[in-house]
Amino acid sequence: MKAIEIAKNIYSVGVIDWNIRDFHGYSTERGSSYNAYLIVDEKIVLIDTVKKEFTDQMLENISSVIDPKRIDIVISNHTEMDHSGGLPRVMHYIGPDKPVYCSKMGFKNLSKHFPSGLNLREVKNGEELNIGKRTLTFLETRMLHWPDSMFTYDKTDKILFSSDAFGQHYAGFEIFDDKVGEEIMHHAKKYFANILLLYAPLILKLVEKVTEMGLEIKMICPDHGIIWRSDPSRIINAYVEWSKQEGHKKAVVVYDTMWHSTERMAEAIAEGIASQGVEARPIHIRSSDRSDIMTEALNAKAIVFGSPTLNNTIFPTVADVLTYMKGLKPKNKIGAAFGSYGWSGEAVAEMRGHLENMGMEIVDPGLRIQYVPDEQGRAEAYEFGQKIGKAVIDAL
Repeated sequence: MKAIEIAKNIYSVGVIDWNIRDFHGYSTERGSSYNAYLIVDEKIVLIDTVKKEFTDQMLENISSVIDPKRIDIVISNHTEMDHSGGLPRVMHYIGPDKPVYCSKMGFKNLSKHFPSGLNLREVKNGEELNIGKRTLTFLETRMLHWPDSMFTYDKTDKILFSSDAFGQHYAGFEIFDDKVGEEIMHHAKKYFANILLLYAPLILKLVEKVTEMGLEIKMICPDHGIIWRSDPSRIINAYVEWSKQEGHKKAVVVYDTMWHSTERMAEAIAEGIASQGVEARPIHIRSSDRSDIMTEALNAKAIVFGSPTLNNTIFPTVADVLTYMKGLKPKNKIGAAFGSYGWSGEAVAEMRGHLENMGMEIVDPGLRIQYVPDEQGRAEAYEFGQKIGKAVIDAL
């Protein structure tokens, strides 16, 4: 794609990665983009670069506006390699002595990433940089979602260059929210659930801080996905809602099965939950990606795990999702566990232990059924689901 002017003399010069389907364990069924932004003023500024293998394409995009060698300053909002991988090539091309502005932790990270040396300039939180008609302000956003993360705010145009915050893994020629429509909110929710959920308390503090500062934001330009220009408050408000983790009248039943016995239990449990007026979503793990499961779990009040017992422990795919979820630290959830077994049946107690370690409120010690659930077993599973559904209603 060529450079696209998003405001007077400000251009999107990033690239689209149409073919990526896995972003270190996160499914990207719609591909992704690595966004970079060019500001043409008395000083010409490039905000972030792209993944290493896309660097030449980004330089071509810049060339459709100016000779890249005219760039005076590079700003690194985030040092993760999908945004800094192209930095050495860019600096070699435009002149290695030109400054790279970054946060204190960005200075440390870039020095580790590229020990051959860059002309790094550490900036402080709230520091300003005048580039001619515009003044840029640097806002430290440590641990959103790396220690080095920061925002760059254009005070003149009221544009927030937000690094990985407010992004989505989405590939498309439609680079603005009003050109994509409602679909983009699902991708934004998935991005939040799998990348930023762990830092939800920090997000709430950041939004509060920005509100206190009185920053007017007319446009948000993240490093992945579309640009929010029609109503930036929409994604900000969504981040506040998701960060609070209050949960909806919804339960997800996440399970795997060997010979369909645990699956039959899952279906009866989901039916029992739904009988209480609670949305129930049974999710078979091997038919889903862990990142999609986490997206469904984000606004669910209850998370129910089911597993057969294999070799006296949890089925491996279930253990994988539990480990992944534990790292993201969901809050304010109700939990429960169930499963079929042959002769030992340790999986249910182990799953319950994982849910307890995540701080979930356990509504039942767990349901175990030996071998294939008969009519009585299915009735027990239905009642188990009813109990969970009632607990969801009581908690809201």
